[in-house]
Amino acid sequence: MTADTGALSVDDLIANRATRTIVCCGSGGVGKTTTAAAVAVRAAEAGRAVAVLTIDPAKRLAQALGLEAMGNEPEPVPTVDTSAGGSLDAMMLDMKRTFDEVVLNHAAPDKAEQILANPFYQAVSSSFAGTQEYMAMERLGQLMSEEVDGRPRWDLIVVDTPPSRSALDFLDAPKRLGSFLDGRFIRLLMAPAKVGGRAYLKVVSVGMGAVSGAITKILGAQMLSDVQTFVAALDTMFGGFRERAEDTFALLQDPGTSFLVVATPERDALREASYFVDRLAEEGMPLAGLVVNRVQMTYVGSLSAARAVAAAEGLEGAPNRAGWSAEDSAALLRVHADLAEQSVRHAAAIGRFTASHPDIAQVQVPAGAHDVNDVDELRRIGDSLAGL
Repeated sequence: MTADTGALSVDDLIANRATRTIVCCGSGGVGKTTTAAAVAVRAAEAGRAVAVLTIDPAKRLAQALGLEAMGNEPEPVPTVDTSAGGSLDAMMLDMKRTFDEVVLNHAAPDKAEQILANPFYQAVSSSFAGTQEYMAMERLGQLMSEEVDGRPRWDLIVVDTPPSRSALDFLDAPKRLGSFLDGRFIRLLMAPAKVGGRAYLKVVSVGMGAVSGAITKILGAQMLSDVQTFVAALDTMFGGFRERAEDTFALLQDPGTSFLVVATPERDALREASYFVDRLAEEGMPLAGLVVNRVQMTYVGSLSAARAVAAAEGLEGAPNRAGWSAEDSAALLRVHADLAEQSVRHAAAIGRFTASHPDIAQVQVPAGAHDVNDVDELRRIGDSLAGL
């Protein structure tokens, strides 16, 4: 499903009480975390009870929210205006802790203890490809299930997705985990357990010949024994993992979820956004629109880059006059010329995306002079996201 043609305004998402989850997604380095924080602040100050789940935020952003640090548990944000009846809790994903909670929830107590203490599990839970993406959605599911007096603790949850190289990693992670659990490697480890004894170690040794060297460097000489213990303990909860993966993907398709695809006005970032938008449509996931961050705006449209450069050249070597410096004026004109050229490039890149996706609503956020340092700057970004 796609957004209606026209301008995107996050105020429409916030005002719609049926919207319970807003997912900010895109490739790494495009400003997803700041966008998520700005949306969360705006929603809380509009009267929504909001939780924002961020992934590895800069310390500066935590301080902008008035927090010294963020952890895996929601912390009240003291800097938002709650006069409209809203609230904001912020948290940062702890991937390892969330994975541990999955094990505790799906395995019998004795098996869970074995799994958590197993060196092979500790390596997998910290570094398996897609784990951070999967655990972000796992944590979202946990947050959505929290209740107070029989009612949801939050009526809106804003999610910042992991800083993956590819935005598609976020959508692929649940399926990738399911494929891993059903893969030949796992089946190889599972089947010999019925034989036991030396036959088990022999088959495992053959199956792991190609990778045992690399894994042994991480886990040490007890690697095979650790793997045997890990697989035997994990066998009882494979179904739970698969079920969670399916539930996670269904959550992304729910009408109460809205995706905000975030990009910068650069060719590669917008190409990645284009792939992601197409994938959302294929999967039937609800897209709200595209946020283009850090757009260089032209504030003196009558002075083109070429005219500014020509004027700067005309001033070079000119004598200074009372009240102004020809050299300084030329430097300012060249700065303007650079910004004007950048503005043209940004407009062209955005235009190419628009031409290929004319149905996708958009909003542009002007480039800032520096990183976000306080909640007022998050509010200004929120104004831009609302089209103001």
